[in-house]
Amino acid sequence: MIKLTQLSLAAIACLTFTAGALAQDRPASLTVATASPGGVYAIYGEGLASLITKSVGVKTSTRQTQGPSQNLVLVQSGQAGLGMTTSGPAFEALTGVLELKPDDKHTKVRALFAMYPTPFQMIALKESGISKIEDFVGKRLGGGPRAGTGGVYWPRWLKSLNINAEIQYGGIGDQSSQMADGRLDAIVTAGGIPHPSLTELETTKSVNIFGMSDKVLAGILKSNPYAVEFTIPKATYKSLTSDIKTAAMWNFVVTNSDMSEKLAYDIVKAVFDNHDSLVTTHSVAKDTLAQNIVHNTIVPLHPGAVRYYREIGVKIPSGILPPEMK
Repeated sequence: MIKLTQLSLAAIACLTFTAGALAQDRPASLTVATASPGGVYAIYGEGLASLITKSVGVKTSTRQTQGPSQNLVLVQSGQAGLGMTTSGPAFEALTGVLELKPDDKHTKVRALFAMYPTPFQMIALKESGISKIEDFVGKRLGGGPRAGTGGVYWPRWLKSLNINAEIQYGGIGDQSSQMADGRLDAIVTAGGIPHPSLTELETTKSVNIFGMSDKVLAGILKSNPYAVEFTIPKATYKSLTSDIKTAAMWNFVVTNSDMSEKLAYDIVKAVFDNHDSLVTTHSVAKDTLAQNIVHNTIVPLHPGAVRYYREIGVKIPSGILPPEMK
């Protein structure tokens, strides 16, 4: 299991939000917990914060974090009004096995809406000769933020494949520069497509962007029921010569159960009423559709979100109705 640093816990210790404020229909402000610079979460989060500020009337800002695992802890404790997470860390948080906060079931986390699927992606300089997962043996890999989805799952998966590689953690933007300079052999990450750091890399360097073999993918999906098969289309990156297959996890925006039903309803409604605006922030938002909430089989919905989906006729799986509505 990955041992997270004191830095992660220290970052969590700083209170930025309270349950009392969440319970208000119109709190003075909200914070969206995102991830490190250089990734899709940071960009999407800025667009979401701007949308809430303008359409809901609550001043909203973003907070850089190490990603989904830290975001779940911040939301559970009321230190962030909203957080972005993938399905894997969410499953572990709700079942009390999240590495950042073990033995703590995050029972107050509630989902608002599905964002988009996050595929696991790999990139290396073409001159390195690295073009498949098996080539990572003995290499230096950038794994992104330690508590990010890629930072959590890539080390586990490589270990399960008996691939011994040195994984370094940090902001994905910084690691892209390190790979370009030869200080890293490859980057393994998880993020929306096109990933801004990968796109920037391929504009200045000749790179290999690659996926998973059928055998590797089948093994990962079997041992991770919250992961799904995903195809990255050839047109996503100019370096691709064909579509590539990989694993993916869905992303969701979550909040604390203490958020008022009205505020949760207003946020969800604002997101879908202003979908075009969100898409202009990043193209991954094209998948931020009300009907995609069915991809959430893990996190209980917030009652305010339930109210919105029922109003527009989206059928909600009974398994994600919140306990307070059962």
